[in-house]
Amino acid sequence: MAHIPSDVLEQLNGASEELDLLHIDVEADAEKNRPGREDLLYSRNVLRKQRNWEQQLAAKKNKRKEEKQRRKLHREQESGDCTDNPQLSKRVIKTITKERLAEAQSTGLKVCVDLSMTDCMSDKEISRLAGQLRRLYGSNRKATRPFHVFLTDLREDSRLYRECLRMNDGFLNYVMEITEESCLDLFPPETVVYLTPDAEEALETIDADKVYVLGGLVDESIQKKLSYLRANELSVHTARLPIDEYMVKKDNAKNFHSKILAVNQVFDILLTYCDTGSWSKALEAWFPLGKGYVVALENSQTSPGKTET
Repeated sequence: MAHIPSDVLEQLNGASEELDLLHIDVEADAEKNRPGREDLLYSRNVLRKQRNWEQQLAAKKNKRKEEKQRRKLHREQESGDCTDNPQLSKRVIKTITKERLAEAQSTGLKVCVDLSMTDCMSDKEISRLAGQLRRLYGSNRKATRPFHVFLTDLREDSRLYRECLRMNDGFLNYVMEITEESCLDLFPPETVVYLTPDAEEALETIDADKVYVLGGLVDESIQKKLSYLRANELSVHTARLPIDEYMVKKDNAKNFHSKILAVNQVFDILLTYCDTGSWSKALEAWFPLGKGYVVALENSQTSPGKTET
């Protein structure tokens, strides 16, 4: 191996040190030009703020659109046009329905469903009643002028309450009054009208100052006059739907004729009468054909009934 003079080694070592220093300077310059953590955080904050701004802008546009649809629907309701508009979003329809039901709790006709007779019902009858209550609420949600509905004498430890929770989605969110109290705990007796098919007096018109009570009862064994006896127990006025006044019997193969209606069917008849002022139209629309009655021809065009306000 050749011998390298010491002065040459010193020069080589010096050059190596200068190269190392130059490399360090280049890395330092590159590090300076590379985006720092603060710059990255700043960029992320800008992007996040921009996204939030875009989301807020989109939400405001949707809100304006929904408010426009809501005003349009209210105008259609006031003018009597059809409110079943497929162009409205489900969210808008749901909001309007809740507003209408909330308004009914201060201005709507008061209708109670007396649920004090469920102890004498079978489990099957309890399930059928829970289904009728679901349909009743569905009709009230769709109504142009919904009623202020009360479910009275409904205990939380009762079979019916548990069945309503099981069968009816969102039962606890129903926009109606659910109470363990009776109708007489809530209203003066002189304002209460108990609707029962066994009453002697026919309901000629509906008074907005009265409270109408429907017997919440499914009785497959046909125990007679249960709702009438309950009304007498409460010592309140009774009335029946004017079936005899506006309908006649129709011949059928089974020779079957019945005036007993489900609670939701009575409710639908009352809703339609309040909307049209015609018992004929209300009975024709909701009285089941299988019950063996039809609206009399002389009453099919006109009806003297009128809702009192």
